[in-house]
Amino acid sequence: MSIVTGFETLDVRFETSALLDGSDAMNPDPDYSAAYLRVRTDAADGVDGHSFVFTIGRGNDVQVAAIDAVAHRVLGRDVEAILDDLGGFWREFVHDSQLRWLGPEKGVMHMAIGAVVNAFWDLKAKRAGLPLWQLLAGMTPEELVALVDFRYLSDALTPEEALDLLRAAEPGRAERERELLAHGYPAYTTTPGWLGYPDDKLRRLAREAVDDGFQQIKLKVGDRLQDDLRRLAIAREEVGPDIRIAIDANQRWDRDQAIEWIRALERFDLAWVEEPTSPDDVLAHAAIAKAVAPVPVATGEHGMSRVLFKQLLQARAASVVQIDSTRVAGVNENIAILLLAAKFGVPVCPHAGGVGLCEAVQHFSMFDFVAVSGSQDGRMIEYTKHLHEHFVAPVEVAGGRYRAPLTPGIGMEMLDASLTANEFRAGTPA
Repeated sequence: MSIVTGFETLDVRFETSALLDGSDAMNPDPDYSAAYLRVRTDAADGVDGHSFVFTIGRGNDVQVAAIDAVAHRVLGRDVEAILDDLGGFWREFVHDSQLRWLGPEKGVMHMAIGAVVNAFWDLKAKRAGLPLWQLLAGMTPEELVALVDFRYLSDALTPEEALDLLRAAEPGRAERERELLAHGYPAYTTTPGWLGYPDDKLRRLAREAVDDGFQQIKLKVGDRLQDDLRRLAIAREEVGPDIRIAIDANQRWDRDQAIEWIRALERFDLAWVEEPTSPDDVLAHAAIAKAVAPVPVATGEHGMSRVLFKQLLQARAASVVQIDSTRVAGVNENIAILLLAAKFGVPVCPHAGGVGLCEAVQHFSMFDFVAVSGSQDGRMIEYTKHLHEHFVAPVEVAGGRYRAPLTPGIGMEMLDASLTANEFRAGTPA
């Protein structure tokens, strides 16, 4: 038996605002940041569990404090008992009667729970010698269903229906895993499209994206319509008619404004419009989706819980589901969302703009392909070029496709030198 002997939290920030990397209509000057957690045990192998919650600068210290408030409760616990029942571990923290008052099941505390849960998934995968996607894809349908909390979901997805979905995908698992290892998983890139970039940089990066093999790029929009029209015309000119262009408003618009704005931009043959309004407003998303069809609506980057995703799917408010590896309470809840999307037949294209999100979220899409939906049709993972060098196992993208990671773990572990060099300390300008 091994026990949890300690944990460490760090406030890690990168000055991406200096070059306007990550800039959009609602977040003009982000500093990509990680509220970072390392969980230590007394096991002889010396393996630690690593995770983080992504933020964009100010407030990262608040997220670190929330992780501290949750993580202290694992000290002295039996590690094997936790790893053998990560479904029960998830419920223990999410159902905590005092923590729930701060949500329930949303916001800073919910994401902090996700950081703790993910650190133990990292530990479990490392002990198994497997990347997370492969660990999950090797579990039985019964084991996977046991990880999911179906409370609040059963009107849309029951445990029996989830089992049926997973069992239906079982026969092709081995073949799809071989395909994934040989050919990878489709990617699209947001690197050309940050709102703060000048036109000449947009042109250059759009051309580079096509040369690098990407079949889709994404542009940030929503500040000024005339600027959006100009920038989309530039992008379409540079990539040609066969490359897909998605747009992302990052929650900027009211419902009717969104409809009007999207109709003005639809001439550019939009792959989808992302986060057109408040991420919590299911009815507005549904109204927008109906009004701008056939332009698909994509959302989920800021989806606070599996319940919101359930409602978006029930209301036919999203044609593309975008999970995030740190927005909800960890691996378990993202499995629930993947199962919901499979039940409703909606493709999942994860959000991955931000430090470490590409490294982490690729595991969910790959697990989904092997063991849940069994499909890559209409599915791709977001990719940006920023900050991969800070990770123990940086993401690999070639020819517009993610290569399946083979390093054991969840993909969130950062290099010690990067943690030290980029730790934010109180009193430093933010």
